[in-house]
Amino acid sequence: MQSEACKALRKQGYQFFSPSSSAALKPCMWNKRTLRGGDMCYKAQFYGISSHRCVQMTPTLKCNQRCLFCWRSMEYEVVEEEECPPEVIVANLYKLQKKALAGYNPVAGGGTDETLWEEALAPDMAAISLSGEPTCYSRLPELVDMLNARDFTTFVVTNGTRPWVLEKVHPYQTYVSLDAPDKETYLKVCRPMEDYWEDIRTSLSLLGSRRSAIRVTVVKGLNDFAPEKYAAMIQDSGPDYVEVKGYMYLGYSRNRLERHNMPDHAEVRDFASEIAKYCDYDMYDESPISRVVCLTRR
Repeated sequence: MQSEACKALRKQGYQFFSPSSSAALKPCMWNKRTLRGGDMCYKAQFYGISSHRCVQMTPTLKCNQRCLFCWRSMEYEVVEEEECPPEVIVANLYKLQKKALAGYNPVAGGGTDETLWEEALAPDMAAISLSGEPTCYSRLPELVDMLNARDFTTFVVTNGTRPWVLEKVHPYQTYVSLDAPDKETYLKVCRPMEDYWEDIRTSLSLLGSRRSAIRVTVVKGLNDFAPEKYAAMIQDSGPDYVEVKGYMYLGYSRNRLERHNMPDHAEVRDFASEIAKYCDYDMYDESPISRVVCLTRR
């Protein structure tokens, strides 16, 4: 698989699990920042995970939405010839993570704390959230089960469009994106290949029976209204956490949106407070640098 899109992603640091699939991992900036003694990401702050021991990965780059706020390229997609078997992903996880972090090896002068480096080579957290829609991968339940069996803390981040897959997947924490207060806004902002609004509502209904979070990406001027409608869906679904996070003006989203669509943290916080007024959730924590507020149920 040597398409121009694939070559571009390799330059960006993507490590592919097989030459014919789009399954990949890429350490995030927080992983690398922590290795050099910097701050951990907001997931460490909210949920206690260790950023330097987290593998950010995806079993597929395929997606059934074309969200305006997504940072990935939709014009130059990686074509997946076949799915990567879950056993291949798990078997190569440590090797590819080490390869991706090679420049941080303290022996090679990477400026990394040796203890943190050794811990990073034994990751214990898998964030299935890199890019693409993981429920488009037919063997997602098997992959998550394999990671769970190896004592990984697993987070699955999904757009909620395939609830029949989601109900079979049992990660440590399930994220479902809720990026619109109504169907009209959803179709405009998320630009799905089909109308999945009712499927998303079904996915939300699964959250009350598992450890879960709803992610609301706030795009200024596009979906930052009707907090009472967001609140009603949050209240009905009953997740443990709600992350209200500002859209970041990054990557290919800059071809679709403007800088003024990126709210500052005060605006995100205000919108989260408005949502909280209409449901029994309160602010639990916040991370201004990531422009995110976490709500939990009273």
